Amino acid sequence: MNLKKHKPITPGSRGHISINYKKDSISTKKPIKKLVKGLTKTGGRNSKGQIASYHRGGGHKKLYREIDFKRQDQEAKGYIIRTEYDPNRSSYISLVAFSNGSLKYILTANGLKKDDEIIASKKENTPIKIGNSLLLENVPIGTLIHNIEITPGKGGQYARAAGAYAKVIKKEKGKTLVRLNSGRQIEISSKCFCTIGSLSKKDHNNCQIGKAGRSRWLNWRPVVRGVVMNPVDHPHGGGEGKTSGGRCSVTPWGIPTKGYKTKRKKKK
Repeated sequence: MNLKKHKPITPGSRGHISINYKKDSISTKKPIKKLVKGLTKTGGRNSKGQIASYHRGGGHKKLYREIDFKRQDQEAKGYIIRTEYDPNRSSYISLVAFSNGSLKYILTANGLKKDDEIIASKKENTPIKIGNSLLLENVPIGTLIHNIEITPGKGGQYARAAGAYAKVIKKEKGKTLVRLNSGRQIEISSKCFCTIGSLSKKDHNNCQIGKAGRSRWLNWRPVVRGVVMNPVDHPHGGGEGKTSGGRCSVTPWGIPTKGYKTKRKKKK
């Protein structure tokens, strides 16, 4: 466990548990200027100004690091320069210098270190090595993978969070069956790219924020219970005195939230 417990010198630090970045050899240098851009805050609002995502707003100012999810520098060898912290995602990112002269950020696989060599290739003989990106049809059954494409050429969309991975189950008729962390199995075209290994910072889920103020730094605002609202705002709201809702737990739009099946039926 690569966790750091803080001395309880304040109430906020008493229960605070964070990642030990020194142990992970995370670089403290500023990100490459041409690979970052300003990030506009939405506060959970959509283009009409309506709240589309509750409990969002505030937070520290951040620069967005442009990540190469497509691994476009195919057949060019890359060398890990350093591993960095990214405020926009839970996993680490690595700065890679490719043999064709380009610099890119990629998601850091667990076990990837400075000066390691990586490659993205469509060839069958591509080494099954942590950090290498290759087609699903060339990945052996039982291999752990991350940054998985759903549509060929669109870039990785599955298994991109800290510690996430998926497993190749079987391959047939140009399709590959992949089992995700949740246990869900999905069938993807074998012409989609993926990256070998699980993602870094697997202790992320074991961190303890310690105080409410730290949540506000992370762009999270307080959550309000439905039972304390008015009937116009939530189905659980209203009533004389304190009530416990009087019905099964639902969302503000009346959709059940406990034991409700959300998986869509496949069209025959």
